Amino acid sequence: MTKTGNIIISTEKFINPFTDFGFKKLFGSEPNKDLLIDFLNELLKTKEKIKDLTYKKTEHLGSTDTDRKAIFDLYCENERGEKFIVELQKVKQQFFKDRSLYYATFPIQEQAQKGDWNYELKAVYCVGILDFVFDDQGKDKLVVDEIGLISKTTGKVFYDKLCFVYVQMPNFTKIEDELETHLDKWFYLLKNLHKFDRIPVKLQEKVFKKAFKIAEIAKYTAEERQKYLDSLKHYLDLKNSVDTAKYEGMHEQNLINAKNGIKAGYSNEIIKTITNLSDEIIDDLRKQIENE
Repeated sequence: MTKTGNIIISTEKFINPFTDFGFKKLFGSEPNKDLLIDFLNELLKTKEKIKDLTYKKTEHLGSTDTDRKAIFDLYCENERGEKFIVELQKVKQQFFKDRSLYYATFPIQEQAQKGDWNYELKAVYCVGILDFVFDDQGKDKLVVDEIGLISKTTGKVFYDKLCFVYVQMPNFTKIEDELETHLDKWFYLLKNLHKFDRIPVKLQEKVFKKAFKIAEIAKYTAEERQKYLDSLKHYLDLKNSVDTAKYEGMHEQNLINAKNGIKAGYSNEIIKTITNLSDEIIDDLRKQIENE
């Protein structure tokens, strides 16, 4: 992939699944729902395997005109009436967990029945495929984090029909030789699909071969290619903005650490080791402190 000004030119053979176009191309259409079923069956610990899925409308309105709406990436229902929200989240949001919970209320409320109803609900699964790691995860390095409602007193499950499953893709670092499970292979494909120029040996299975066939850019129409490139540009612009903000934040903290080191009497060599700042920047900081 190359970028000239605002123009994106894709030199990759396969789409990037973290673009909106790529994600929905793989998982969001009736002819390809077997891919989504296979992925969800490997990811989720449902009581029974999913045999079929029906795609439902992704835009959900509140009960009144003034209520906020929700737009899901994918929303499905299986043959038992269980609901599945599948979201691709490219960047951190301040209240992402709140949004996940808010989204879950829509498939819960839509199950309400008029008249005499005993409030029995079908299960709701909210799946988030994240291109980031939660800040509060520390050094756990969890790839898959499953959250449910449990009793804080006993630690036992209080309610098993509402489940949030987050896949923190940056924590998945296995290479091809380290792939052990079918789910490992799915994560490996999602993280690296756009980097491949052929199907890896470990992914020579029917479901993955179909995914590669769907993802091959050369087979798209001119309109599909343009939609993908527009989606890719949006993804890269968003990622660049996040990376820039992260770099600027780290640089600002390094300047603060360097100033503290200078005031504590540390040498340039020690400060460089701690902050990765150059001698020129550290010397400028020394002059600033002397003039304060």
